[in-house]
Amino acid sequence: MAIADVKEYAHLTEADVEALGFELDAIRRDIEASRGERDARYLRNTIRLQRGLEVAGRAVLFGSRKRPLWLLGAGLLGTAKIIENMELGHNVMHGQWDWMNDPEVHSSTWEWDVVGPSAHWKQTHNYLHHKYTNILGMDDDVGYGLLRVTRDQRWKPFNAGNVVYNSLLALFFEFGIAAQHVELGKVAKGRDDREETRRKLREVGEKVGKQLVKDYVLFPAMTGKAWKSTMTANLTANMIRNVWTNAVIFCGHFPDGAEKFTKDDVDNETQAQWYLRQMLGSANISGGPVMDFMTGNLSYQIEHHIFPDLPSNRYAEISVRVRALCDKYDLPYTTGPLLVQYAKAWRTIAKLSLPNKYLRDTTDDAPETASERRWEGTAAVLTVDPVTGRNRGLRTAIREAKKRRSVRGLFSR
Repeated sequence: MAIADVKEYAHLTEADVEALGFELDAIRRDIEASRGERDARYLRNTIRLQRGLEVAGRAVLFGSRKRPLWLLGAGLLGTAKIIENMELGHNVMHGQWDWMNDPEVHSSTWEWDVVGPSAHWKQTHNYLHHKYTNILGMDDDVGYGLLRVTRDQRWKPFNAGNVVYNSLLALFFEFGIAAQHVELGKVAKGRDDREETRRKLREVGEKVGKQLVKDYVLFPAMTGKAWKSTMTANLTANMIRNVWTNAVIFCGHFPDGAEKFTKDDVDNETQAQWYLRQMLGSANISGGPVMDFMTGNLSYQIEHHIFPDLPSNRYAEISVRVRALCDKYDLPYTTGPLLVQYAKAWRTIAKLSLPNKYLRDTTDDAPETASERRWEGTAAVLTVDPVTGRNRGLRTAIREAKKRRSVRGLFSR
């Protein structure tokens, strides 16, 4: 089963959780008090870079019948679309820049360059996903209603296609996001409000139509005889953006160490408990400044989930303080290179295409699924090492559990 008692799983007392929350609140106050011209300049420079890359890409595609120019144009345009989607659209719509009071970069006015309406995404992502992160039955991002990503999800024959579904989802990720708010599962079961569904479908249809006309009719037509190659370059650019977005999001939510939760305590959850759940349910990507920028700073997914509305360019400095808190409370800080994290996510997707009976680990102690039951027979609350005086908590428990598993594996050979 997924984690039902987050506090027990984390080896923390109530007082510890509230103290952790107090220290995270202090980080928020410090960042809010220091926002200013440096941050605004970062945003304006990002917008200039993104628009420059897009203009350059579309200009190069006038010569797209030549292979090198096709490749260059598709690459420039794909990069521009990634920046617009990740560092601009995603973060602006989180309200990270609302403090500037600039209507051009305000969460209430930004419409991004994908087929899903921004208003729909803000409901499914900003509210549902970030409030109920990784809670089974409440967060649609746990598998997107399509993939089996935890052993807590009952296996059905449909899940045998897990790898195929995610391959298609990665290529057409913007369409998957656009369909998410429509809740097609409820529609298929007849459990939806039909009038509301028609409204949602109409809004999605209008946005899809605008995007298709822009990328596959208007801009190709502007390049004259190169219209066909420009169209394929635009399709390629969109797929570059889709695959990259899929990779970044899956690295942040589905590698080993990104935990899943049950509905049990969510109604009475304090702010501090919510912070702790975000820390346990998210994973980072290591890689440096270029990686940070091209992921929209979602390489700091842990920090983003703790502070989704703080400016993304500040996550690197926030991460230093969050890491220090993880050390203090002996909590894991899940991070790794993009290829490693993405490979772990794909491994989970591939494994869970099979029923649980064919899998080695249990639903309480698997790389992608854990619960507080994995600690049965061990200390359930944070203790202090009498020798070093340091806290002994979840990170230590996980390390010791891995050692025990290695020993069992050695003697079972």
